[in-house]
Amino acid sequence: MSLETNKELIRRFYTEIDAGNIDALDELVDENYLDHSPPPFPGLDAPGREGLKKVFRLFWKATPGTHLIEDQVAEGDKVVTRLLCAGTQTGDLPGIPATGNRMEMTATVIHRIENGRIAEKWSDKDVLAMLQQLGVIPAAAR
Repeated sequence: MSLETNKELIRRFYTEIDAGNIDALDELVDENYLDHSPPPFPGLDAPGREGLKKVFRLFWKATPGTHLIEDQVAEGDKVVTRLLCAGTQTGDLPGIPATGNRMEMTATVIHRIENGRIAEKWSDKDVLAMLQQLGVIPAAAR
């Protein structure tokens, strides 16, 4: 697959998630998908594509929002994407009742593509900022 095709796969991945079309992951993500950086919530450690679908269903229901791609670079079988994730917590997350708070979180994500599907993911997310915006952790004093 070409580098541009790999980048387009990742762009489509985020477009489908933002539209709430989680079942599109059946086409886009390998059945044995491996997430090296799962969300920091209990009960979201199911393996493979089904585990990923579970995570996105939970987040789509609790914090519907968007993924804005700010930068994207591809080399070999990997695509690196810098994102701004934004949404409003209208539903419960594990251990965090709905707050109604708006949140924004930056992330840098590396996806590995195999046979035209997303096979692995590594990410660095600003989870601290997200938890502060949701009121779970107090913001640092200025």
